[in-house]
Amino acid sequence: MDKTQTIALFGGSFDPPHIGHENIVKALLSLNYIDKVVIMPTFLNPFKSNSHASANLRLKWLKTIFKEYKNVQIDDFEVKQNKKVPTIESVEYLLTKYSNIYLTIGADNLMSLKKWYKYDKLQKKVSFIVAHRNNIKIPESFLKLEIKDDISSTQLRKNIDILKLPKSYSNEIYNYYKGTNQ
Repeated sequence: MDKTQTIALFGGSFDPPHIGHENIVKALLSLNYIDKVVIMPTFLNPFKSNSHASANLRLKWLKTIFKEYKNVQIDDFEVKQNKKVPTIESVEYLLTKYSNIYLTIGADNLMSLKKWYKYDKLQKKVSFIVAHRNNIKIPESFLKLEIKDDISSTQLRKNIDILKLPKSYSNEIYNYYKGTNQ
């Protein structure tokens, strides 16, 4: 922990984690103003009623997938709360450890962003980095992150494709979701 570090917070359900997530992390690490990427899986997404894989299983997968990455940390703050956690709470927790936070979201979240809990307060505490998704136009007021894989976890759960899963855990993730689709 270094209170002078600037981090990119990358939160989400990661249900399942896929190569698009890996590519976002790689793109964030290439930004010269980011010291570290903090990946924070949700216990349960505030806009969803359930997860397909348990929070602890998704956390385990992420720890394995990113264990060899330099300057990447998997944070279990939200999972340990054992409930839905608004992003503002995670940001306030991280601001006790780091000086500056870039919040990474997919462009598909732009439509609902103003509905996020305490959005006005959140936007004063972070700078947003928006990853391109589905050819959605990103307003000029946001930093843009170009990524090559536009993968939806929702679609991937419906039609699991081992080639879209991180190599380090592809078999286990594939078998898990293949089994839940029966």
